[in-house]
Formats: sequence, structure tokens, C-alpha cells
Amino acid sequence: MFLVRTDGFSCTREKVTESSLAFTHPSTQQQMLLWKSTPKTVLLLKKLGLFSFHCQVIITSWDICNFQKHQSLYHQSDEKMNILVEPEVHDVFARIPGFGFVQTFYSQDTSDLHERVDLVVCLGGDGVILHASNLFRDAVPPVVSFNLGSLGFLTSHTFDDYRSDLRQVIHGNNTIDGVYITLRMRLLCEIFRNGKAMPGKIFDVLNEIVVDRGSNPYLSKIECYEHDRLITKVQGDGVIVATPTGSTAYSTAAGGSMVHPNVPCMLFTPICPHSLSFRPVILPDSARLELKIPEDARSNAWVSFDGKRRQQLSRGDSVRISMSQHPLPTVNKCDQTGDWFRSLIRCLNWNERLDQKAL
Repeated sequence: MFLVRTDGFSCTREKVTESSLAFTHPSTQQQMLLWKSTPKTVLLLKKLGLFSFHCQVIITSWDICNFQKHQSLYHQSDEKMNILVEPEVHDVFARIPGFGFVQTFYSQDTSDLHERVDLVVCLGGDGVILHASNLFRDAVPPVVSFNLGSLGFLTSHTFDDYRSDLRQVIHGNNTIDGVYITLRMRLLCEIFRNGKAMPGKIFDVLNEIVVDRGSNPYLSKIECYEHDRLITKVQGDGVIVATPTGSTAYSTAAGGSMVHPNVPCMLFTPICPHSLSFRPVILPDSARLELKIPEDARSNAWVSFDGKRRQQLSRGDSVRISMSQHPLPTVNKCDQTGDWFRSLIRCLNWNERLDQKAL
């Protein structure tokens, strides 16, 4: 007897001893980032409207440059890193003496950005990480984020520790040569009209895709298919399909479960369903969903991807959703599980309660 594990692309054999089945390893494991060579290009992204713009961003960038100039103290290398920023930030740096080394890119074409960038440094909150995901439509470089936002569930690093944290990302810490990372699953979403893919309507989603009724006074009616099989019809305000990373965002507010980012799954969460029995469910990452607006729906619907690029879905339109082949790797402060529980407690006050006194 043989037991074969398949992901749809490859197969591996599980251990079978005297007809007894056993796993060879857990389905999810801790990942670690190790550089073959020192990263040469760093993309610096900042929060929109970051307070004290000229002070915060310029000092941050200047300190990163000091970090690169003194790199030889930590890595015996005098090769400087290239600092890349977005065009509007570059316009500010261009007017400041001594910042001519800062480079930019053409924001209208980011198709090859993943080939130019080795590391992404985010300054802000979760929105900056979502913006980074949007910039990279295919492969995404490792992302290290420093919390300068109001909540920062995904930003586990504090700005006060940026110097030591960046050094560890590039050179490893005192005990190992790498750092722990979380491979955050993304969703690949494509809009279809009359069964045909619409040009330019392909999106990579880090948090969630939402189909809702918008400002229409009627209940939305959405047919939900999995591998071309009708599984249910949503009649309510709408439906959320979220990643494990997005499980602690809109999906949680709508009553969905909170899922560790290492769990390979999709969350299917209705929004105010007009049914007492419509509970959120969790599907495997191998699911291929299609959300379709039927011809007999009372009104059109609206779709948004990570809260942006909102557009109308007419009757007969559909959105097909599957797991993207390109996750977003984020650098952990400690490890995957420790960072996640700390964010649950810090941001959502998870299970905060006064201790019961002894009898």
C-alpha cells in the first residue's frame, strides 16, 4: 500500500510501515530566510501622510544609508546598497543635497520590480504592507516592516530597534545565519464577463476579496461555485473570501474565525446573511472558487480587492479565486506563532480578562 501527497503540481510519498499510515512531517513548518549574497537593492516604502514627513522619512532614509556605509563593520564588505523609493518620495529627496544616490522606478510599470529589488523595508502600518503586495504582481521579495501606524497587526518590528533588526535581516543574528519568515498566502483573482476573462482584471490579494451589494437597496444574490460545482447562494449584504493573513481583518469583524497565517486555507465568510444557518466556513487552499452574479439578481454587485480597486459586477459577471503561486514573505521579529499571538493581544486585546481570585 502507498500513500501519496499531492499539491496538484507534484507528488511525495508518505511513510507506510506494515499497513500503518504515518506523516513524514507536519504539513506546515517554520521557514527561514538565508541570503546567498548580501542584498544589493532595498525598496523603502512609507505610509501616506506620515507625520513630520521631512523629518521622519529623511532621517529614516539617512540612517539606513549610515547602516549601509558602515556595513563593512558587520560583513567585511564595502559594497553599498542601492536605495529605491517611490517617485513622489524621490521628488522630495532630489531637492535635498547629499541624497543623489536615492533611486526610483516608473510606477506605471512594475512588472520587473521583483527582479530589481532584494528587500522591502516598510515604514507605517498594515496598509503599507498591502501596498507592497499590490506593487509586486508576481514574486515578492522579503518584507521587513516597522510599525509607525495606528494598529500595525502585521508590523511586528518597532522603529526603535530598526538598526539591530535590519542588521539581523541582512546578516542573521548571533546564533543563526538567517531570520524566521512567514510566507503569507495570497489569492489570485480574475474577473470574467460572459464566461470570458476581462483584459487587465487580474489581482493578487493579501487580505481579502469582498463582493457586496454596495448602495443598492436590495439583498445581494451571489452564486458560489467550487471547482464548477454550485455550493451555495449568498443572499445578504455580501461575502468575504479571505486569506489566513486577512482572517483578523474584515472577516473577523463579520464573524469569521481568526486563523494562524501558516494554515493553508481560505476563509468563506458571509456579510450579514439573511439566514439563521449561514455560518462561516474554512476551505483548503486547493479550493477554486467562483462568485457569480446570476441573471435573476435584483441588482448588480460590487467587488473590491484588499479594500481597493472597487468596481461593479453586472449580471452574468463572476470572479474566480484561487491560491496565488507567489506568497508575500514577511520577516518575523521572533517567530511565526509568537509574533501572531502578540499581535492578537496587542491589537485586538484577545482574551484580556481579570484573573479569577482564589477561593
